[in-house]
Amino acid sequence: MELVIGPLDLGAHVDEALAVQAVAFGLASDEIAVRRQIVLRHMTRPGARALGATTSSGRLVGFVYGMPNDRTQWWSSMVEPPLRARGNEDWLDDSFAITELHVHPRHQPRGIGRALITTITDGATEPRSILSAIDADGPARSLYHSLGYRDLARRVRFPSAARPYAVMGARLPLRRPAPARDPLPDRP
Repeated sequence: MELVIGPLDLGAHVDEALAVQAVAFGLASDEIAVRRQIVLRHMTRPGARALGATTSSGRLVGFVYGMPNDRTQWWSSMVEPPLRARGNEDWLDDSFAITELHVHPRHQPRGIGRALITTITDGATEPRSILSAIDADGPARSLYHSLGYRDLARRVRFPSAARPYAVMGARLPLRRPAPARDPLPDRP
């Protein structure tokens, strides 16, 4: 199935995006209602951008959104103490924050998440990116590590989250996989 990665008017497609997030992240309907308001508010922030992965029929199967990090935002206030304790507080400045990245489970692992995050960060003017992910070994953290993200703080607790998170940061542009090499180079 061919997918198109491109700009997404997240305000107009918030319900489609949250349907993907609900399946990918296991959200209940009350959580979706709260997140809907958060997403709509975020998209009014200066520099907020979203990308979507859509099928040829226009069905959204993945999305990412982010914005220049702002210390006045709730997320920054929550991660600042653990970052400061580890000497990484400066990552809150001059960073592009990946707010959400989700791909419908039926479309994983096909490189969609990688394409979404590298495309959105390639358009960032900030020299680095920051995000939070559930602090457990799994596909998301493996992807982020492969792109050059490193752990800045671990076991970070958010009030509404049952599991701890890791705050991760990477210099931009994100790391790309090395091209495959021919094991037997041509010889003259």
